[in-house]
Amino acid sequence: MSLDEVVLWEQLAKSRRAPLEPAWLGEVYSPSLSIDLRKALCEKLGMHAELGWPIILELVSTHGVQPDLVMASGLCHQNEARDWLLNLLSQPCENESINLAVVQALGCWGAEVPISVVINCLQHPGQLYRLAGLQLLSFRSHCLEDDELLQLCHHLLNDFRDLVVVETIRVLQRRDGVVISEALADLCQNGSTAVAEAALRALGCIATTASQRCLLELSQNLDDENRRLLASKQLSQQFRQ
Repeated sequence: MSLDEVVLWEQLAKSRRAPLEPAWLGEVYSPSLSIDLRKALCEKLGMHAELGWPIILELVSTHGVQPDLVMASGLCHQNEARDWLLNLLSQPCENESINLAVVQALGCWGAEVPISVVINCLQHPGQLYRLAGLQLLSFRSHCLEDDELLQLCHHLLNDFRDLVVVETIRVLQRRDGVVISEALADLCQNGSTAVAEAALRALGCIATTASQRCLLELSQNLDDENRRLLASKQLSQQFRQ
């Protein structure tokens, strides 16, 4: 670590007592700095909201689109930043790190992000893209019918990565429709241990007649003893409430 970076880290450490001006943050930022330091500077810059956004644009003009500057644009929560990010997505870009940073930065705008962007993220094979898409979907799931939501999530429920499936379950468990409970019950039968446990707990959270029926059937029919016991536990907790 260079002496200059040490000094900058010291300034950042003192920023709680003496907030750093956005102009200063813009002056010291450089792509030549370590990635951790650049991210720390950009986080501070994004937190300046409407005062930080013009500085972010100036840095983009000087240094080009950088993932850390994209992150800062999301943190500032300005509508102009949202439009700029959406415009970036509409332009061809072969830099996957930039594209991913853009969809992650859009997360704070939730339902304001076009559904086409959400679908593209959900259909992308990359895990981080799918997780970003699920975050966006969680903000607009209440606008969708149960069948529509399941259709968007169908291939995610069959993802070979447990993390993607578990995060999908967390989106679905906010709904109480019969088809949602039945889809979760299928995961209890066929999913990995982590997925089955998440699905069983989700059925317990839903707490409807349909979810209770699914839990009762699972507590009697699951081949795996641990899963049967968890199904029974989730069912009994509902009746104690």
